[in-house]
Amino acid sequence: MKVRVKVCGLTRAEEARLAVSLGASALGFIFYPRSPRYVEPEEARRIVAALPPLVTTVGVFVNEAPEEVARIVSEVGLDLVQFHGEESPEICARFFPKVIKAVRLRGREDLARIKAYREVVRAILLEPYVEGLPGGTGRTLDWDLACEARAFGLPIILAGGLGPENVREAVLKARPYAIDVNSGVEKAPGRKDPEKLRALFRALVGGGEGVSL
Repeated sequence: MKVRVKVCGLTRAEEARLAVSLGASALGFIFYPRSPRYVEPEEARRIVAALPPLVTTVGVFVNEAPEEVARIVSEVGLDLVQFHGEESPEICARFFPKVIKAVRLRGREDLARIKAYREVVRAILLEPYVEGLPGGTGRTLDWDLACEARAFGLPIILAGGLGPENVREAVLKARPYAIDVNSGVEKAPGRKDPEKLRALFRALVGGGEGVSL
């Protein structure tokens, strides 16, 4: 099994390039103005333009108007969108096949929500539910729930409180298609810590079945 890594909440070109050099498959840019990791579309476009080829770029949106999402995707040159709010399957279908849907889980009862998105998204991102916060909470998901979510037949992206100290255990237990890291590799919101990034990738390639990049 090969786990892919998405580094999200990027705001600086040098940190984006470092993530790619370490082995990141995808980079995420947050276009939710209330987020401390918000990046202006113009700056995101400059970062994307400076990246090497064959790196997937993802725009993260929260309950944004579809027309505005489409405008930013075009302006920045993004490959995928990630919806992190209450976007319906119908909204997701408008962007298929370039869409990931985040589902925030309180418990096992929330897994049933995935079913409605099976035909209209490319993957499901799972993270813990925190009242009033659409993501980036630093809380850790119950990894058993991620295991159960695989039964819906969609690639699972595991998020929530992942960092160098727990990423290896999370991947071995949940067996996700990919992981999404953000606050666990930061020194401040929107500023990635180079040493934490390096430590995370070392943890993933440190040997052992099922973890190697």
